[in-house]
Amino acid sequence: MSAPKSGRALVRPSEHALVDNDGLYDPDCDHEGRFKARQCNQTSVCWCVNSVGVRRTEKGDQSLRCDELVRTHHILIDLRHRPAAHPFNHSDLDAELRRLFHERYLLHPRFVSAVHYEQPIIQIELRQNASQKAPGDVDIADAAYYFERDVKGESLFSGRNSLDMRVRGESLQVERTLIYYLDEKPPQFSMKRLTAGLIAVIVVVVVALVAGVAVLVITNRRRSGKYRKVEVKELGELRKEPSL
Repeated sequence: MSAPKSGRALVRPSEHALVDNDGLYDPDCDHEGRFKARQCNQTSVCWCVNSVGVRRTEKGDQSLRCDELVRTHHILIDLRHRPAAHPFNHSDLDAELRRLFHERYLLHPRFVSAVHYEQPIIQIELRQNASQKAPGDVDIADAAYYFERDVKGESLFSGRNSLDMRVRGESLQVERTLIYYLDEKPPQFSMKRLTAGLIAVIVVVVVALVAGVAVLVITNRRRSGKYRKVEVKELGELRKEPSL
């Protein structure tokens, strides 16, 4: 994910960005509440996670080693808002989202690096290197998690009002949320994921080629059959003609 300033141009997630597709599991954490690098969900199947708890390796058995907990330093929150009467003003939207993350999730404004908007897509970039995080600073992973739960109507704040985002008094309602996590080190997935996709593509191409060849063969046979019938017919007519 590139690092342009806030603006209307949306950004493309990095090829190394992770999306949490595995769902919930029972995490194994240390005494400070941080995810341990290796997770097994109380089973014999294990995998390595980043500081957010998102899987960053293939799954293996209990012999799998995860030498370190790799930190997530860049988060891209991709939102789609419900239809509005007109596009939101980008400056107002930017200011409202920065205020929200600061006041509701206690995230220092310097960690909200950019807000991008192209109706109906909103992108919020959070950046926080280990060297930038001072004692007492909220981690961007925690802020993103609480925000996601709020948007989905599953707020983790007890006794607080539900999330009500407004830009200049106009309600901002989110209908889809997708979060990309970029770690300080690339994930360690094997080629298995790519292989499955490549095999599917190859099968489709081969089937298309075979179908195309079959159509050509059948068409050629039909044409050659017609030609042969015409030739036989003409030859028969010649034989029937009386000789002089």
